[in-house]
Amino acid sequence: MTINFSSIEINELAVHRAGYAAQGGSLFLSDTTHSLSDEWLSSVLLSFFLKPFNEAEQYVLAEEHNALHTIVSSFFNKKELFDTAGKAIATHLHESSKNGLIKNGEIYISSFTKFPFNDHAFEAIGIFHTAQKEPFLKVSGTQKAIILTIEEGIDIKKPEKGFIAINMPEGMCCLVFEAGIKKEENSFWKKQFLQVTPVANSYHHTKAALGMCKLFISNEISEQFETDKADEAGMLQRSMEYFKTHDSFELQDFSKEVLYHPELIESFTQYKQQYEVAKQVQIEDSFDINPVAVQQQQKFFKSILKLDKNFHVYVHGRRDLIEKGFDQQKGKHFYKLYFDQETS
Repeated sequence: MTINFSSIEINELAVHRAGYAAQGGSLFLSDTTHSLSDEWLSSVLLSFFLKPFNEAEQYVLAEEHNALHTIVSSFFNKKELFDTAGKAIATHLHESSKNGLIKNGEIYISSFTKFPFNDHAFEAIGIFHTAQKEPFLKVSGTQKAIILTIEEGIDIKKPEKGFIAINMPEGMCCLVFEAGIKKEENSFWKKQFLQVTPVANSYHHTKAALGMCKLFISNEISEQFETDKADEAGMLQRSMEYFKTHDSFELQDFSKEVLYHPELIESFTQYKQQYEVAKQVQIEDSFDINPVAVQQQQKFFKSILKLDKNFHVYVHGRRDLIEKGFDQQKGKHFYKLYFDQETS
């Protein structure tokens, strides 16, 4: 569920530089804001800022002891001018980076109007951060020659981090985006700078349940039971098939359809409790399955048997047609695959 930004307007844009204060990074606050009268530039920036976000992945800002919530609330309540709010946000990010890991880079603060959400249009404010510079080839010319130079710039496919607060009558709803970020940086952006927690909706329930199932099958089962990679691949395939073919998740039904064995089901139930404590999440025993979350997680459920560096076997079903053995003469393991015909 990407954002339809065809009707959104960028009201004002401020660009500052902040981050990595712990390693001597500098804070630079620009005294100018951009109104973006150029329609082409505005269109490019809207795509750059908003295309990575998923409407279903919603968060809420902590209100107590959260400078960002105070700043954004003041802006929405017209108690803070945009220029002042933007500088305060950049300063807050920089000050926060004294105790966290975020590279020094550009921070973009943008106010939006006509932001579509839940079939209505709202005011919104966005915060985006880039630090990575990419080399690009610049081609220019004179009457006598074509000149090639290498310069550095920002890839406009998507920012490295993003946040949007939507000003709704019932309170702020927030969207968060991160790309290619290490775990410790994820923790900083969400927990230290933004201080957000997921909204307990079908998207987050589905995403958390799928993540738990993947870790249980891939990491835990082999430590407690005699299973091989083919067994694990079969369970991964059945797990994804369950989420793709059911409208709602029921813990007991899922356990019976995917895990089969009572001992395995009991272990899974215990693991769920441990997972919830370790990840600080609450996974309901029953919830509506969100198809967007399923589609996004499907890439992590590839049932592949990786055999040395020679073979990769993709398992799409029918674990009973795979047989594992050991050849004494060759001193190697083997798999037998039973099938009716080859297809091109």
